[in-house]
Amino acid sequence: MQKNGTEKLKTRFAKTLLKWNTTSNTRQMPWKGEKDPYKIWLSEIILQQTRVEQGLKYYNNFVKTFPDVHRLAKAKEEKVFKLWEGLGYYSRCRNMLATARYISKELKGRFPVKYEEIKQLKGIGPYTAAAISSFAFNLPYAVVDGNVFRVLSRLFGIDKPIDSAEGKKYFSLLAEKLLDKKKPGLYNQAIMDFGAVICKPAAPLCSSCIFKKECVAFTADKINELPVKEKKINIKKRWFYYAVLEYKNEIAVNKRSEKDIWQGLYEFILFEKNKETVREIILNQLEKKRWLQKKNYELISVSPLFKQQLSHQLIAGQFIRIKLSQKPADLPAGQWVTKSRIEKYAFPQFINQYLRENGGQQSLF
Repeated sequence: MQKNGTEKLKTRFAKTLLKWNTTSNTRQMPWKGEKDPYKIWLSEIILQQTRVEQGLKYYNNFVKTFPDVHRLAKAKEEKVFKLWEGLGYYSRCRNMLATARYISKELKGRFPVKYEEIKQLKGIGPYTAAAISSFAFNLPYAVVDGNVFRVLSRLFGIDKPIDSAEGKKYFSLLAEKLLDKKKPGLYNQAIMDFGAVICKPAAPLCSSCIFKKECVAFTADKINELPVKEKKINIKKRWFYYAVLEYKNEIAVNKRSEKDIWQGLYEFILFEKNKETVREIILNQLEKKRWLQKKNYELISVSPLFKQQLSHQLIAGQFIRIKLSQKPADLPAGQWVTKSRIEKYAFPQFINQYLRENGGQQSLF
């Protein structure tokens, strides 16, 4: 597409997009059209790094359990984490709870109404602030998420890397220029929906696209080349070996307190290794720590290898289930949880995967 054609498209982009939104957009979500900043904020935090299909039930559960910011602010951390269980990226949950408590206590429950004030809240960046500002308060701020990057990159043939500082700045400025200043909330929702249902990452519906005659990626056969990313993610591999120690109807668990993955969640007794390890080494370490004593325990089972892929890490490891005839007196930082209580604790997906394949948490007793 020639430069002159590109400029013409920019001038009528918003109008054409909003017409598509009125006549052809059938995407339904419970938060569309929502004006309550609390509910919009909840939906945006839940949907960070999460597919809509997965986040939907979490959103409904949070709104039902915590219908306003005061209820969320007063909740115990364990209850909030348990409701979040399975969503991953638990720093979102910690930030969400901290922000709820700040709004409830310091702001008397009133959500900030200015973009810059919203952006200062913990866990909220430019995208989330723009979404809340435009959806709740109709302020003229453009959202720039993965859908928007993809639509603009393909439509205008932009090959600047979307994960570079230059690229982010370029796309943000373009998004602001294209924004319908009178209907920013409606426009923002429309462009995100368009990216989700028409200009999809894989197998986009180009034949149904209202911009197909002008789209650079379509006319130049560059659909699979755009958008561009420059950074290659280096994946760190970690080996987690869990000793599942049981005594009568109790099991030993720890709360992860370090600033690492799964902070604030519970786990069994962990031995982290830098390579794949045999069970004898783990048992030997347990004996050296005097958490096991020969003839005072029974090895019940050793699980198959489990894996979980995180954004920058691959977690692999096993679960070694051990029944004790005597409770270790010097087990540090641990607590023994009974059958009636363990289901109230939030575990990372890696452990829940093991529990599911073994019939659930109750099967441990």
